[in-house]
Amino acid sequence: MTPAAEVRRALDDEAMSPFQATAIGLCIVLNMLDGFDVLVMAFTASEVAREWGLSGARLGVLLSAGLVGMAAGSLFVAPFADRFGRRAITIACLAVITAGLAGSALAGSPLQLAALRVITGIGVGGILASLNVITAEYASSRWRSTAISLQVTGYPIGATVGGTIAAVLITTYGWRAAFWFGAAASLAMIPVVVRSLPESLDFLLARQPPNALLRLNALLAKMGRAPLDALPPRTPEEQAGRNPLGRLFARGALGATLLAWSAFFLVMFSFYFVTSWTPKLLVAAGLSTRQGITGGVLLNVGGIVGGTLFSTLASRVPLKRLATAYLCATAVFVALFGLYAASLKAAFPIALAIGVFLFGSMVALYAATPTLYPAAIRATGMGWAIGIGRIGAILAPVVAGLLVDGGWATPWLYAAFAVPLLLAVLSVRALEI
Repeated sequence: MTPAAEVRRALDDEAMSPFQATAIGLCIVLNMLDGFDVLVMAFTASEVAREWGLSGARLGVLLSAGLVGMAAGSLFVAPFADRFGRRAITIACLAVITAGLAGSALAGSPLQLAALRVITGIGVGGILASLNVITAEYASSRWRSTAISLQVTGYPIGATVGGTIAAVLITTYGWRAAFWFGAAASLAMIPVVVRSLPESLDFLLARQPPNALLRLNALLAKMGRAPLDALPPRTPEEQAGRNPLGRLFARGALGATLLAWSAFFLVMFSFYFVTSWTPKLLVAAGLSTRQGITGGVLLNVGGIVGGTLFSTLASRVPLKRLATAYLCATAVFVALFGLYAASLKAAFPIALAIGVFLFGSMVALYAATPTLYPAAIRATGMGWAIGIGRIGAILAPVVAGLLVDGGWATPWLYAAFAVPLLLAVLSVRALEI
């Protein structure tokens, strides 16, 4: 067995060390921050619109700007993690997020705020793939799906806790205080990440940057593993420094790439329709504004439950079977929600169930994708899968708006957005996971 294979075998098969658990825990915390950073615009939307007298269309641009930035970050920033390291890109993206949030707090016009939301989104999109890859690589094979599900669940936790804090700040100090809070939290994490977040072992083995052996052995020592005498020989593709993006379409990877892209696109298409339109459609169905907001909050609460439940099941049930069950359950509950949106007693429990299974479906995709690619292109593969999914996220609210303007009733609307979830099942079943 080669030295690299021996290191990977030890990480996969042996008990996880406290150092590995700490690395995964830090990724969870960073994803909680991202949950707040992404939704801070939604938290402040009404106050921003009131201050600047924005129409619905102009406010919609502000709400979409962060998603556009996230797509760009996933597609064009995340691949740099395969060249310069997951840890380095995480630190750089944290700096970008901090600058974007601080700038948003100082924005003097809607155009400035939109541009700064794009910048913040680029940082968030660039960091997500690296966090997912580091979590996957430092977890043992038994606990990998569980670790990734906990990391992804950090998003709704951050959104829920951050939303509560933002509500207090906005009420007391105005909408700009919410952005200052996000900037301060991101800034505070930079020294923590510099000190405590380890570089990917697989990156050091595959890319072999300067002082790779020294850095690798230092990490192995922290995990209680024996040091390596030398680095393993690099493959011809690694020596040639072939473009990681091109390798996603090489023989043996093309099918997995297209299937992962389609699954992410379809699930995020339905995901962002549900999270964006549910509060408004509940109000349109006859519930009060407060009840509509409660329905939206229940989706995130369900997401926390769903991610935690998935983490428990993932160590016992094969990933493909679990992902299929979650996607099918989500499709059923989304369709049911459209039928019972006007009934308070039925709508709220169904909304909670949608959150459970919808967030769990996203966790399944995040858990499956890193296993599809070798270490040298793992962040690129993850980043592009997320980026393609973000395109679906951007399109979904627009398509839903067009359908609403076209007179589609709520039951038909939710039934239509249940279909992509069933199509995603076909992609997941075809993946070798």
